[in-house]
Amino acid sequence: MSAERPILPPVRLPSEAELARDALAAPLFVRAVKLARWAGPDTRVGAGGELVEAHLPAAAEHLGLPADEEGAAYASEAWRLAVDTGLLDVTDPEEGEFPDGSDGSDGSDGSDGSEAEGTVTVGENLALLTSGSPQDVLSIWLDGLEAVHADATAPVLDDFADLVGEDGSIDFDALDWDPEAEAEFLDGVLGNLYLLTLADNGAGDGPVPLPALAASMIVPDDMGEPTDDILEQVSEAMMRLDDQFRLLEPIGIVAYQPVDEALMAEEGETADASAAGADEEDVTRYGMVKLTPLGLYGVRARMLEAGVDAPAVGDLADKGADALLDGIAYYPEAAARAEIQLWLAGRGSQGAVAAAAELLAAARGTDAGAPLRRLHCQQALALAGEEAEPAVRAVLGDQELGGLARVWLAEHGAADVPPPPETMIFWLAIDTIAAQLDADGELDELQGLVEGLSAQHSGFFDEVWRVDHPATADVLEAMGRLHSDKKAAKDARKAAFKARSRAGAEGA
Repeated sequence: MSAERPILPPVRLPSEAELARDALAAPLFVRAVKLARWAGPDTRVGAGGELVEAHLPAAAEHLGLPADEEGAAYASEAWRLAVDTGLLDVTDPEEGEFPDGSDGSDGSDGSDGSEAEGTVTVGENLALLTSGSPQDVLSIWLDGLEAVHADATAPVLDDFADLVGEDGSIDFDALDWDPEAEAEFLDGVLGNLYLLTLADNGAGDGPVPLPALAASMIVPDDMGEPTDDILEQVSEAMMRLDDQFRLLEPIGIVAYQPVDEALMAEEGETADASAAGADEEDVTRYGMVKLTPLGLYGVRARMLEAGVDAPAVGDLADKGADALLDGIAYYPEAAARAEIQLWLAGRGSQGAVAAAAELLAAARGTDAGAPLRRLHCQQALALAGEEAEPAVRAVLGDQELGGLARVWLAEHGAADVPPPPETMIFWLAIDTIAAQLDADGELDELQGLVEGLSAQHSGFFDEVWRVDHPATADVLEAMGRLHSDKKAAKDARKAAFKARSRAGAEGA
């Protein structure tokens, strides 16, 4: 069967050890760890596990933050992350028992208007940060990312008092908030940012203007000039994303330059989609964002959890040669090369001959994906080195592999390479073009390949239609479309017709 094309190109990630170091250095994670180590038996929490207000100034001071409202907010945020990631375990007071050992008659049961308080103990995950593996650290960090993502998609409560009824209940319906839609939108934005980062084989890893990112989610692909309504939606999305990226940056997944607050203060000026057309200096004032390597890891983990096919270089290193050749079928050249090198490195003890033999066996086949497998097998053998020669010589008489074997031997300057029979020359030509057509190669390169192969043999189209290859007719039709010489193109179309007639007669 032909390999399926992945939705996303493969990402090249740093090692797990490097990613774990990045996770431990994320500012919010650093603060959460500090508070987890600072907390003691006298530390009190509220019913939701939050640090009680009386302890916030000391927590902020421990973090080196000012003992003001902003410092308390940062301390509270770090505390919540410590609880959410299992660095701290919250213990609720048992029924009839209270932190001071009283029975509650002194008002600690809430009868004086206060709430009974819980305590905290060190969570198991805190020790894993120093004694565990990089995978342990990253697993804890991913829990933190999940918590911050939830905070980023929570409703903005500018007028919270208006939502509280006379009986103290909260009217959530008045929020006009759809948690699933909010999470889906932010995940869509992060997915677009992930794709932009991997675009052009990683050449697109620079910061992305916030207006362009918001527009990618709002403006329809087939829309020419955005309408005023669309521009307004983009502007609203930008401001929401500005808030969300400010929350996400401290956990380490993005590097973010926020929207210049001076723009908001300028009378009559708003951050809208028109910023995308401004000069570079102006665009940066509307916010710039890029995924960090840790961010690529985190967003990919979320996509995998959601069932999205998000390959990474190295995924195939411990798989068989068949999985390797199918898996890299549509990888960009650099990513395919890196994956092959990792695969070969993993078979060092097996030896180059055995690895080459496995690759050659996996390259056989008459299915639609076989030509592309053979093309990547040829690339893999080039990286295997001269030690692979015995395995390559072993397939010289094979109809499907003999041609690429001779090419490999010639490229490595091997002696005593037998000349290929004419049928093998034509078969290899059809197979090579079929592989390039499947790979969606550049038009100019394809055209050069078609014209070069057909020019190597006089009367090429008079003979090639007889080649016993499943793709013969399709390849000849493509040659008829691509060849710049009108006579040669016509000959190719005639040959394609003959090939189809021959195949039909044999199948009758």
